[in-house]
Amino acid sequence: MAKIDLTSVEWCNLVFEGKNKAYGAYDIRMKSPKRHTWSVIIVIIFSIVAFSIPKLITILTPKKTDEGVTTAVNLSTLQKAEVKDKKMIKYNPVAPPPPPLKTTIKFVAPVIAKDNEVKDEDEMKSQHELEKTDAAISIADVKGNSSTGVDIADLKQVTTTQAPVEEKKPEVDDSKPYTAVEQMPKFPGGDSELLKFISDNLRYPAISQENGTQGKVMVRFVVSKSGEVTDAKIVRSLDPYCDKEALRVVRLLPRWIPGKQNGVAVPVYYVVPITFRLQ
Repeated sequence: MAKIDLTSVEWCNLVFEGKNKAYGAYDIRMKSPKRHTWSVIIVIIFSIVAFSIPKLITILTPKKTDEGVTTAVNLSTLQKAEVKDKKMIKYNPVAPPPPPLKTTIKFVAPVIAKDNEVKDEDEMKSQHELEKTDAAISIADVKGNSSTGVDIADLKQVTTTQAPVEEKKPEVDDSKPYTAVEQMPKFPGGDSELLKFISDNLRYPAISQENGTQGKVMVRFVVSKSGEVTDAKIVRSLDPYCDKEALRVVRLLPRWIPGKQNGVAVPVYYVVPITFRLQ
């Protein structure tokens, strides 16, 4: 069987024999070999260019120089600094010498005696003689070491003993109740016993239950300096019946441990919440 060239003109004429060759398909078939040839050429050229781009970039890119490159230095290879003097020089501060003392003559009260009983060294010096000598009169008899020194009397320290002064505690005014003190009043047994006492003695008013009234009544009272509960008042009301019951229970409270200010018992305001809740 002979080989058939599908791109030849004879093959194209054979296919379109007896057909309308003016139709576009015949023209496309006739130009198909040329198009295929150009397509292959374009693909080859594109492939060559694509594979050549990295090489061109490498060729066109300038080579890096060694400028600006820093070199790391191993510190262990550096020479150690030479220490000229390993011994530290210590300076001991020297206190200045004390001021020289001036020679003084002890003052002796004059005594009346006979002339033959008085020694020359015991005679009282005149003012003129004192101005010429280096000695001075003081309460002590001390032999000094310089005529420019200070008087021993000037160096004598006078100490006084002062009796300790008792600190007076500030006066405490117990005529009016306090709102806050150092030691607040305390119910015997603590807050838990206070709540238990209120719960055991509180009676929910029937009319308040029927009206569905519930909530808290805040009662303020005064714990006197003797611990008694006085002057109970409603500071936050719920309804007249619950308020009345809350005051009744508060007035039943036993004696408290009174509050103290500076260690003195004083009257103090205290507020207790009483809760009415429907079961």
